Amino acid sequence: MGLSEKLQGAHRDAPARVLILGGTGEAFEIALRLATRTDLQIISSLAGRVSHPKQPEGIVRIGGFGGVDGLTSYLIQEDIAAVIDATHPFAAVISRNAAEACQGLGLPLIAFARPPWVKTKGDRWYEVADMESAAAFVASQKGRVFLTIGRQALGAFKLCKDTWFLIRAVEKPEEALPPDALLILDRGPFDLEHELQLLRDHTIDYVVSKNSGGSATYSKIEAARKLGIPVVMIRPPSKHHGKTCERIDEVLTSLNHLLLHGIAQDDFR
Repeated sequence: MGLSEKLQGAHRDAPARVLILGGTGEAFEIALRLATRTDLQIISSLAGRVSHPKQPEGIVRIGGFGGVDGLTSYLIQEDIAAVIDATHPFAAVISRNAAEACQGLGLPLIAFARPPWVKTKGDRWYEVADMESAAAFVASQKGRVFLTIGRQALGAFKLCKDTWFLIRAVEKPEEALPPDALLILDRGPFDLEHELQLLRDHTIDYVVSKNSGGSATYSKIEAARKLGIPVVMIRPPSKHHGKTCERIDEVLTSLNHLLLHGIAQDDFR
């Protein structure tokens, strides 16, 4: 079956198969809103970094693909008609792999890009390019740091010997913690009062955060602003090199155009 046939539902017994690269709240919402569509079969792919992830509607697969070649093979084997990249703003590798695999196969890729947070009045941000720069900054300050970056990149801070860290993660990190650290295992979302109390209780001097955008984890940024605590803000990587959607409705509209017209992949790059 050709691409245009897949997208336009030429065979009633073979709905178009759409792969959502997910793991985010937006990906969950996209899958939920597409779940009732009889002309689509939705497959959500999760990285598998937490043991019990929230399960989206539709078919769910967990784990990596094995690079560009593995993803390309999966797209062929599963007869995927279109890919929606709704991964985390810092999941740059899978986004690059998806772009390369889709380009190689001539498949449309709809990219969702969550807008980053914007510094506002009262914020005291030190914006840095990466984890290593954030680690170098806090090491030079020798203070008490709330490290809220997830559990995948803690290794960058292992040489910060004169800094005390409060680290929050959903599950215990596999990497060794910095020498002087307290680990809290907890799952959000956390409201503003919770974050204010946490920062006060641990006498935090600096917050280290990825600029992930969205509302789910913004309360820690609000709390830091209210308490006058500086934030070491790590800028998101450049993930997409073409047209992106910043709202879920834009993603759904783009997919509808594909289904109706079989728009070429180049229109989505």
